[in-house]
Amino acid sequence: MSDTIQKHDIPEELLDQLLAQVDDPKELLGSGGLLRSLMGRLVEKSLEVELTQHLGYDKGAERAGDNARNGSTPKTLITEAGKVAVRVPRDRAGSFEPELVRKHQRRLEGFDDRILALYSRGMSVPGPRPGR
Repeated sequence: MSDTIQKHDIPEELLDQLLAQVDDPKELLGSGGLLRSLMGRLVEKSLEVELTQHLGYDKGAERAGDNARNGSTPKTLITEAGKVAVRVPRDRAGSFEPELVRKHQRRLEGFDDRILALYSRGMSVPGPRPGR
């Protein structure tokens, strides 16, 4: 194994914080385990970033146009880790076409490759907001 640091290395403190919630190995890899929860949250956060870029303004900020956020729709994805429940954000105009999880898509394979592809095409992660 290489000693070089990669962009996707996760800080030890974050891993410790996540694993502190796990008392039993089943809680890590089981059907309602930490791995699936983490994957679901990563998908949801990525979709929120995509919607923010689509709309042109951050959540909670003043609208940049006529279109606006309009809640979310539940979806169950089939992944290499099993079934993962996510909430896909919507816009009022119905023009939001997510790239990570396309409309009507149920199977999510190659999750890492998709995230990297989005970032290589210029998707950015919003920085911390003032007061947080």
